Amino acid sequence: MKKGIHPKYNQIKVVCSCGNTFTTGSTLDVDTINVELCSKCHPFYTGEQKIVDTDNLVKKYEDKVKKSKTMSFKSKKAKMAERRAKKDQINKKQEPTLTLKDMLANADISKYQFHTQRINGY
Repeated sequence: MKKGIHPKYNQIKVVCSCGNTFTTGSTLDVDTINVELCSKCHPFYTGEQKIVDTDNLVKKYEDKVKKSKTMSFKSKKAKMAERRAKKDQINKKQEPTLTLKDMLANADISKYQFHTQRINGY
């Protein structure tokens, strides 16, 4: 083994959030390492469910689920029917613009009468 190229191997103390402590070997230059889970409190070893949530992600998820249960969701067909009804209502409100042909038909003036009136200047 070459000398001077390998890191120094130290014995360090590991402290778990449950209170369990043990020593292990590491190349870190610290005296203690703080961990959240160890073999004494990990759910795999204990068989109990324990949620470790440092960023409140579980609480945020539970709040989101709770909020979604209170909301009423509509199916896609219901949403599309609402949109169509709204669009039809908007279209009914707008009066259609009359073309010259429609105006003449409403006034009961034939093309010949209209043409002669224009020529004679009426």
